[in-house]
Amino acid sequence: MTVHELDRARIDSVLREGVDRGAAPGVSAVVVDREGVLYEGAFGERELDTGNAMTFDSVGAIFSMTKAITAAAAMQLVERGSLQLDAPASDVCPELTDRQVLTGFDADGQPLLRQAASAPTLRQLLTHTSGFGYELFNAELVRWHEVTGVPGLASNGPGMRQAPLVSDPGTRWEYGIGIDWVGAMIEAVTGQRLGDFFAEHLTGPLGMTDTAYVPTSSMSDRVASMHVRLPDGSLMAFPLPAPEPGAHQGGGAGLFATMGDYGRFIRMILRDGELDGVRVLAADTVAQMVTNQMGDLRVEPLVSAMPNLTNDAEFFPGETKSWGMSFQINDAPAETGRPAGTLMWAGLANSYFWIDRSNGIGGAYLSQILPFADVSSVELFTAFETAVYASR
Repeated sequence: MTVHELDRARIDSVLREGVDRGAAPGVSAVVVDREGVLYEGAFGERELDTGNAMTFDSVGAIFSMTKAITAAAAMQLVERGSLQLDAPASDVCPELTDRQVLTGFDADGQPLLRQAASAPTLRQLLTHTSGFGYELFNAELVRWHEVTGVPGLASNGPGMRQAPLVSDPGTRWEYGIGIDWVGAMIEAVTGQRLGDFFAEHLTGPLGMTDTAYVPTSSMSDRVASMHVRLPDGSLMAFPLPAPEPGAHQGGGAGLFATMGDYGRFIRMILRDGELDGVRVLAADTVAQMVTNQMGDLRVEPLVSAMPNLTNDAEFFPGETKSWGMSFQINDAPAETGRPAGTLMWAGLANSYFWIDRSNGIGGAYLSQILPFADVSSVELFTAFETAVYASR
């Protein structure tokens, strides 16, 4: 696919019509290949009913799209020998020593815990097979946080890392806080805050100047407001408070970015770790990241335990999916046109990306809507991806 072969008008039409029917107040989207940008577009408003246009350089909270960046940073440290994929993560973060597994609650409502069969490794943390879960999708963890009073996701702080395991490491896939621990490992071995390490070694060298935990002054005027889908299907805006410079920087979420920046990260993965003459990862490292790293285990559907923040979620239901570092991998071709082996993931506010190394293309889509897996948002992203493949 070349820039001349991509039907821009077709993709524009899909995104514009989606915004017009209320699938999102505003969207920004990019399609890239190994050589550059094939498509960029933005439609709607950064904040509903304000007249402030969503533009391609609009900035949004990308939530769990942060995870892939954290994983790439961790793999840089694996290359240097500072981190080991299969050593106990407790070697780096002693707080992970003797971690316990939550098995239920007693008659008085107190947590029941047992010793884990093994310690989680970096590979398991990166593949969501470490035994850690998320309150978002695990009702027992919601209850544990309520009973113990330990801060959870809502605190946006390191306290949520105190949560117990919900299964023995290596025994199942469960989406969780593992990559928050990876962020802690990066900080432990480098002595740097996570955002500083990214800027020096990853996002900075890649030219991702609009990616940060705390939006810079040049980003601040372009930040899109958050919106919530109401029961009647309408959308209501609620601007997020600006993060404080000293706030916690999590490996699992927290970055703000433009889709232009995220397209540069996608291109780096498409190009085996190099972009514009700058190599940030070895080709062999990228080859590991983009292939199944959890053996016979497979991705399981996400069942909401916090409906105000997320719906039930599964991408391409009924198809088997495996996991790399830290991407979901389609084990079979999908109806959108993506082939088997395509990488993807998403962010809580209904932002999404995919990386198709077979065809050498990828794309990213930003909206700012809660709850996650909003039906209209997923439909629009799917239509966007489908239009890209149909327009070749």
